[in-house]
Amino acid sequence: LAHFPQELSLAFAYGSGVFRQAGDAAGSGENNMLDFVFAVDDSVTWHMMNLLKNRSHYSFLKFFGPKQISSIQSYGAGIYYNTLVPCNGRMIKYGVISTDTLIDDLLHWKTLYVAGRLQKPVKILTQNDNSKLQAALVSNLKSAVTAAFLMLPESFSEDDLYMQIAGLSYSGDFRMVIGEDRSKVQNIVKPNVPHFQKLYSNILQDCPQVVYKHHLGRLE
Repeated sequence: LAHFPQELSLAFAYGSGVFRQAGDAAGSGENNMLDFVFAVDDSVTWHMMNLLKNRSHYSFLKFFGPKQISSIQSYGAGIYYNTLVPCNGRMIKYGVISTDTLIDDLLHWKTLYVAGRLQKPVKILTQNDNSKLQAALVSNLKSAVTAAFLMLPESFSEDDLYMQIAGLSYSGDFRMVIGEDRSKVQNIVKPNVPHFQKLYSNILQDCPQVVYKHHLGRLE
C-alpha cells in the first residue's frame, strides 16, 4: 500500500494470488496476479494523487485527467481497474471504488460485483473507522447467509453452505453454465473452509434460523 495514496476507507486483496484454489500446484499462487480493491471517499482527489505517483499505471485515460477517470469509474459496477501493473516483482491489478458506491452494493446488491467478492474470504489490508461501511460489511455477510439458506435443505453441511454463498455472485455468469469455470466455486471453497468459518462462524452462532453444530460441521 505504500505505493499508493493513503486516503483509503478500505483496501483488500482477493483471488488465487492470495488464497489457494483446488488444482493449483504448490507455490503456483506466488506467480498468480495479485488483485486488490481500494475504496476511497473522494475518487477525483484519489485519482489525482495516484496520477502524480503512478501515472504509468493508467491507460490512455490518464490524458483526460482525474475527473474523467472518476466519471468512467461511475459506470457499470462503479469500479475502475488498472491492470497488468508491475509492483515489487509481481503483476497486480487494482480496482478503485467510491466508499458510497461500495456501501450501496453491500446493502442492496446493486451489482454484487464487489459485494460478492466480500462474501468470500479476502485479506483486509486497511480499514478506517467508517461505521456505515463496517455495518454494511456485516449486513452483506448476513444477507449472503440468508440467501443461501433459501436454496438449501433442512439439514446441510458447512461445505454446502459455503458453496452456496460462494456461488451467489456467479449465479448470473454464463461462464458458470458451460465450460471449464463450472467447478470454480468448488475450487474456491474446498481449500479455504477454515477461512470461510472465520468469516461466518459468529453470524451462524447468533442466527436464530438454524442450529449450528460446529463440532460436526452441520447446520439444521
